Amino acid sequence: MAIQPIAELFGFPPASETAQSARYRTNCLCPYNNKVPSCTKDSVTNPLGVCTIFHGDKLAVICPIRLRQDWMIAEQAAAFFFPPGTRWTTLVEVRLNDKYGKSAGNIDLVLVAYDENDKVTDFGSLEVQTVYISGTLRNTFFKPLMEDRTEYLATDWSSSRKKNPSPDYLSSSRKRLAPQMIFKGGILKSWRRKQAVAVHSAFYATLPKLRQVSKDRADLAWLIYDLEFDVRDNRYNLKHTRTVYTEFKSALNSITVSKPGPVDEFLLTLQAKLDKKLGGASSDQLSDMPSDVPADEPDILDDLENL
Repeated sequence: MAIQPIAELFGFPPASETAQSARYRTNCLCPYNNKVPSCTKDSVTNPLGVCTIFHGDKLAVICPIRLRQDWMIAEQAAAFFFPPGTRWTTLVEVRLNDKYGKSAGNIDLVLVAYDENDKVTDFGSLEVQTVYISGTLRNTFFKPLMEDRTEYLATDWSSSRKKNPSPDYLSSSRKRLAPQMIFKGGILKSWRRKQAVAVHSAFYATLPKLRQVSKDRADLAWLIYDLEFDVRDNRYNLKHTRTVYTEFKSALNSITVSKPGPVDEFLLTLQAKLDKKLGGASSDQLSDMPSDVPADEPDILDDLENL
């Protein structure tokens, strides 16, 4: 029987029969330190309570709140930002403005160090990055699972024509991670503040190879996590795999600058298109953009301008 795609539903495997998992499913609760007790993924009133999906024999974390389990990410970011013994706390979703008062976006978590008089002495930013998905999840899988879990789990997915959703790591890095680093990260770098990015190991593995430096030279740390299945509790737990220390500018260049292919291949593409155009082909026939995609479909530059 083929695997259905949902690995975690409101923090628990869909097949979990514990009283705790039933309570979280029934009340649409989030066990991972959301701003409110309820899950708010995609919607406050009708949340898409899927934390993680299966991708082949691997997992893909699709909700950034999932990485807040036990606040390990905050603890490990603080160890990078501040000296031992520093008093610190976290502030969630802090707006960051540029020189002109225009928003550069919200920082997921700002870790604030403060003294015995409760005055801010230092701070660092922590962004939590998970993956977008391609394909449908809500109506195709989540809705029938919530309506009749027994029937859903008994379904022979090998005979189903439904296509499982899959992680889109390329879009996630280009449309979210890169703009975050350019706009918010650029401001923080100019202020000489340290930054950290918490990320699932499957996502980090898709990034270009980043040049590592020692912890004392780094101004950007990548906090990398996996999900480890606990047989006794019948659920996944967050596990810190490793921390990669980098310099901001070097990491930014690696992520945002594409590696060029041979120009000869592009020239062949241009020659083929020119031959077709001179032969009477229309612009629509020559375009590499599907005809059903609007002409003003946003790309990364649009996303950067709209931040």
